[in-house]
Amino acid sequence: MPDVLVAGAGPTGLLAAYELERAGLDVLILERDVRPTTQSKALALQPRSVEVLADRGLLAAVEPYVEARLPAGHFSGIPIDYTDLPTPFPYQLGVEQAHVAAAIESRLRTPVLRGAAVTAVEQDAEGVTVTAGGRRHRAGWLVAADGGHSTVRTLLGAAFPGMSARISLVVADLTLAGKPAGLADDWQLPSTGSGFLLPLSGGRFRAIVGGEEQQRLGRDAPVTADELQRALTDAHGPEIKVGEVLWASRFGDAARQLERYRHGRVLFAGDAAHIHLPIGGQGLNLGLQDAVNLGWKLAAHIRGHAPEGLLDGYHDERHPIAARVLVSTRAQGVLGVPDPDAAAVRAVVTELLAVPEAHRAVALELSGIGIAYPGTTGRATDVPAAPDGRPVLVGASLPAGWAGRVETREGTKPQLVRPDGYVVWTGGSDLEAALHRWFGPPSAAEDTVSAAARGTG
Repeated sequence: MPDVLVAGAGPTGLLAAYELERAGLDVLILERDVRPTTQSKALALQPRSVEVLADRGLLAAVEPYVEARLPAGHFSGIPIDYTDLPTPFPYQLGVEQAHVAAAIESRLRTPVLRGAAVTAVEQDAEGVTVTAGGRRHRAGWLVAADGGHSTVRTLLGAAFPGMSARISLVVADLTLAGKPAGLADDWQLPSTGSGFLLPLSGGRFRAIVGGEEQQRLGRDAPVTADELQRALTDAHGPEIKVGEVLWASRFGDAARQLERYRHGRVLFAGDAAHIHLPIGGQGLNLGLQDAVNLGWKLAAHIRGHAPEGLLDGYHDERHPIAARVLVSTRAQGVLGVPDPDAAAVRAVVTELLAVPEAHRAVALELSGIGIAYPGTTGRATDVPAAPDGRPVLVGASLPAGWAGRVETREGTKPQLVRPDGYVVWTGGSDLEAALHRWFGPPSAAEDTVSAAARGTG
């Protein structure tokens, strides 16, 4: 029996599983689709997510598919410079989400169980039973990373309050039979207005349109090539010719968030926990950072090494981050509305973002580099993660009783680093207090997992 079931084989679910496997746990991923998707909802990795993947040795598998290194992010199309951010990766990576997912999946110990759509979830004091693909699967815990229309969330009746969509847009991957010279020749930051085009691999293009026709049509109306042709002609002129529509979907600016990320033995992450307008390039990155925050805490809880409240600290740390992203994306959506009043607000915001302090504050937020949690002092960009998911102590000696639970390294800068890369101690006489707070009492700190079990990923 696995220790944890994961519902959903998108990047969030895959990275959560990878984190758990690194800590020596057995994981089974249940995925509805029969084969890996080639559709890429997201197209960029923010600097903090690049740090996370690099720290785990996953970035090398992504890099062959990188289309661009963009030295800026954007706030509703207003460029936000990243070049002076305090990170080894002061840029966005332009890369399709499908390639990110494939890179993580290639490093998992256990293959994804595909064609396993979740249809029932039952939990008791000892564990969770999930019916998926007509079979029952049992584990101690379930991580629900099954997307914005989460079946697990629906089955549990978890409250998902927020704002319904007010506008409608279409996203599509397509080929072009013709286009004006110079249009969508390389990767670029999105601009406002309908008709955004971006070149993808294999001669495909990503299109996003949101004109008057899209507002009239119902959410369930099929997206046709004729509809896309009309919208792209309006935006770019008669020279653009739609070829084949490979994939298309309607979406809106709905913004919702779970009230609690933990429901008994079920924990939610990624779009299953929060949805928002996909603007500013934050959705994929929000999910990846949910995964690394949850992974080490759930592993510590299962192995009996967690201090009181650590697992619930996943909600406490990540819920406010997502709530802030929902505020940001709602604001960006308003700035993009084709309306004279919105244009006036946009002009004022553009002027404000030219102020260096304001510009930097938004850059730190969008990039994820500015994220810090209570009791931490930022990220340890110079301390690679332990390959087995343990915390790392640099430049100090472990107190008695902690051998095997914490990896120790030489160094002149004392630091105690959580498995997700955040620093919780920087020297002084309170090292043992920091160890107690984050990693449990010494009596629970003796290593109970064999070296073989640790050797994952």
